[in-house]
Amino acid sequence: MIERYTLPEMGRLWTDRHKYQTWLQVEVAVCEAQAELGYIPADAVEEIKAKANFDADRVNEIELTVKHDMIAFLTNVNEYVGDAGRYIHLGLTSSDVLDTALAVQLVDSLEIIQAQLEEAIQAIRYQAQQHRYTIMSGRTHGIHAEPITFGFKLAGWLAEMLRHRDRLLNLSKTIAVGKISGAVGTYANVDPRIEAIACQKLGLQPDCASTQVISRDRHAEFSQVLALIGASIERFAVEIRNLQRTDVLEVEEHFTKGQKGSSAMPHKRNPIRSERLTGMARLLRGYATTALENVALWHERDISHSAAERVLLPDSCILTHFMLTEITDLVKNLLVHTHNMERNLYCYGGVVFSQQVLLGLVTKGLSREDSYAIVQKAAHLAWNKTDGDFRKLISEDETVQKTFSEEELAACFDPNKHLKNLDQIYQRLGI
Repeated sequence: MIERYTLPEMGRLWTDRHKYQTWLQVEVAVCEAQAELGYIPADAVEEIKAKANFDADRVNEIELTVKHDMIAFLTNVNEYVGDAGRYIHLGLTSSDVLDTALAVQLVDSLEIIQAQLEEAIQAIRYQAQQHRYTIMSGRTHGIHAEPITFGFKLAGWLAEMLRHRDRLLNLSKTIAVGKISGAVGTYANVDPRIEAIACQKLGLQPDCASTQVISRDRHAEFSQVLALIGASIERFAVEIRNLQRTDVLEVEEHFTKGQKGSSAMPHKRNPIRSERLTGMARLLRGYATTALENVALWHERDISHSAAERVLLPDSCILTHFMLTEITDLVKNLLVHTHNMERNLYCYGGVVFSQQVLLGLVTKGLSREDSYAIVQKAAHLAWNKTDGDFRKLISEDETVQKTFSEEELAACFDPNKHLKNLDQIYQRLGI
């Protein structure tokens, strides 16, 4: 028998050859379970294990005639096995093999995704440490708000990816379920103990109450978790795209030697990888919607889910793995322009420090309403001028001059005030 690969390349997991190999693995596990319980001769199982094989092209050729993939597969396997082949698939229905094998493929895919997620986590963690105190302007609604650090921004990314790690661990249990229970799941022609033994051999748990298929809420959850990972990667990618705008240029995708940005404009350095990730996330969300629609099947089964799953499950796994690989490399090699972060922070004379001035006036005894009016007037005057200088304007206000000493006003423009509790956030993340 052909052994299952250990952590193969993701695309290889979803080839016809690997699919048929996994089907054969399930069939052999069932035969071994039947032999252990005395339902079929042990020597027949040894013969099956010695001779069982398939040819993917031959299976596909037979399917053109029989119009049934499992029958085509079994026909081809029996061409290798001969007489002992009559014990293969004994008492089973197609979905016993299809759904159980699919679970094996999904578990293997998750192992690859989990490994790549860990690499992404480490890349983000490293950059968060490197830029723990790299001060920049925080933004809300796309508008400058108050100072933060680039590391603080990345810490939020890290926290999100750590939650995805937990989701994948839970998902590994949810999806690692097989069923060997017969035509409508009642075990009429197969001993439930066979299911238990076969699933154990395959590293799965028996489904507690299957119909002819494993209920598709499990697969919908699988697709939703991958879509959620994609949504997070999209969030990171959109942030990079926004920070790479020409008039911002605080971070930038690494531009490799010989790379070209535009066929027409030689100056262009476009955030193409981040844009690509944004588009791929849309695909994952679409697949998650389809997976949800697959949950409602007629009675004990139909095959309305089957054709969709042949596209959405391989694509979702391959896309998620690719997106994690891309964001890992993107973050590792991200160009961080600290000089532009400082320049933008003090845009219009440091309007991002307006709340510190407001709070200082209130602390000195002014009403909040009067304080707000004074600070807003100076900030908006600065905002409406190309060379507007909030700090200069606020320092010229008579009330401010009477209320603050020069040292007290200068302290309002100290960005380090905004970092005093940063260590607590890093401690929560263990960095």
